[in-house]
Amino acid sequence: QVQLVESGGGLVQAGGSLSVSCAVSGRPFSDFAMGWFRQAPGKEREFVAVISWSGSSTYYADSVKGRFTISRDNAKNTVYLEMNSLGPEDTAVYYCAAGRFMSVLNGIGPRLYDYWGQGTQVTVSS
Repeated sequence: QVQLVESGGGLVQAGGSLSVSCAVSGRPFSDFAMGWFRQAPGKEREFVAVISWSGSSTYYADSVKGRFTISRDNAKNTVYLEMNSLGPEDTAVYYCAAGRFMSVLNGIGPRLYDYWGQGTQVTVSS
């Protein structure tokens, strides 16, 4: 059974930085491209970033481009999201997701992903 467990969320002041991580178990980590999504109260889940199986390709939502960095360590079965210059608009529950197929690199829809973590709260105070 594939499991994704996020960690590292918390409270940070506007302009600050925070990193979240997601550990994957139950299947070879290299089977998956990995994505990060977020969901704010009353809003739909939105794409944040995705990284390819080898880590050679990354894509970002326009809203986080230049501020967030996605990376992965295949030896540790972990994907990371480093977030800088955070603002209140970044407040959300952040979810990692694992996708087996190339479609995750060509689209931003949550339905493209096969497995999801439980989410970790990131709160940015103004």
